[in-house]
Amino acid sequence: MLNQRHGLVEGRVIHFAPEPAIRDLVRPHASQYQSADLFMRGCDLALDLEKLNLEDESVDVFIASHVLEHVDDAKALSELHRCLKPGGVAIIMVPIVEGWSQTYENSAIQSDAERTLHFGQFDHVRYYGSDLRDRIRAARFDLQEFSASPQECIKFGLMPGEIIFLARRRS
Repeated sequence: MLNQRHGLVEGRVIHFAPEPAIRDLVRPHASQYQSADLFMRGCDLALDLEKLNLEDESVDVFIASHVLEHVDDAKALSELHRCLKPGGVAIIMVPIVEGWSQTYENSAIQSDAERTLHFGQFDHVRYYGSDLRDRIRAARFDLQEFSASPQECIKFGLMPGEIIFLARRRS
C-alpha cells in the first residue's frame, strides 16, 4: 500500500468523482492512479459504483469522496469490498450529521426540489447519521476514522471538521 520510504501509494488507486485538490495530492504518489465516474467527463474509467466492471480483488485503494450519498450505498459498499484486494482500503467521505443516530433517507422523495430540500442537494438521496459506521462494518470492512484539521481542510478542499473514514478489507 504505502511505501514509507518513498511516500508512494503502491498498487492500483481508483478515485471516484475526482476533486482536483485530492487528485493533485494523490496522483503524483500513486504507482497506478485512475479517475472514475459514470457521468463526469475526462475520467479514465466510466464506472457505476453500484455495479463495478472490475475484477474481484483488483484494486488496492478506492477514494470515494462525497459519492455514497448519491447511490445505493449497500450495493456500492459491497462492490468496493468485492474489488478491493485483501488489506485494501476505501477512503470514504460523506455529508454526515453526527447528532443524528440514524441516516435520513426517504425513497418517496423523488423530485430535484424535494431532494434539495430534504438532503441538501438535488442529486443526493440521504443525509448520513452516525449509523454510517454500522453500514460500513456491515459490508465486512474494518473501520478507522480521522477528522480533518483546519489546515488539512484548506489544503485538500475538505469541509471543516470533515471525517475521513478508512474502510479496510480484512485479509
